[in-house]
Amino acid sequence: MRVLLVEDDPRVSSFVERGLAQLGFLVDIAADGARGLERALSGTPEVVILDLMLPGIDGHAVVAELRRRGRSVPVLVLSACDGVGDRVRALDGGADDFLVKPFSFDELVARVRALARRPKGITASLVQVGDLCMDLAKRSVERGGRSLPLTAKEFALLEFLVRHKDAVVTRTMIAEQVWGQHFGSFSNVIDVYIRYLRAKVDDPSEVKLIHTVRGVGYVLSETRA
Repeated sequence: MRVLLVEDDPRVSSFVERGLAQLGFLVDIAADGARGLERALSGTPEVVILDLMLPGIDGHAVVAELRRRGRSVPVLVLSACDGVGDRVRALDGGADDFLVKPFSFDELVARVRALARRPKGITASLVQVGDLCMDLAKRSVERGGRSLPLTAKEFALLEFLVRHKDAVVTRTMIAEQVWGQHFGSFSNVIDVYIRYLRAKVDDPSEVKLIHTVRGVGYVLSETRA
């Protein structure tokens, strides 16, 4: 399981990383809010463990931006603040769980695993990029008010691109996350499905959303030239 840990206290960070690594977790670490947000948007963590009191961008702002960008990755907040108001603010702001410091490592692991078991898309059912609107709960897509008839695999691919809005995703990432396969022979399949998506999403519209990054992969963005 891939976990992103955003924590500025090196003692807490080291303690959590060592423990999770021993259990077989793949742990990425960011020591401030800006780096944490960048890695959450550009990577594919299955759970984010997020401290609230971070230098620069605080944890509340990180969660808010993730949700604004359509990322529904589960977020477990860590905080030394244990008041009801602190919990309510974090959860209402888009966090999925709240754990007070100091905490039991076993409880942390149990909460991370519980979050990872939740159905994907549970925190953000309606996602919009420009005039493209995806309803993840109803599995429907519209662009400019026009319904787009997508197959299940086309929908899954578009959802993956939307969740990584403005971030370049490689063909390897797409193969692993959308098809559940290693890259290899899936290169041509991915390119074919990108063409299918462009025909339905972009061709009827003046503004193109799906862009090729030569030699790397693709990016969905309304501002990229």
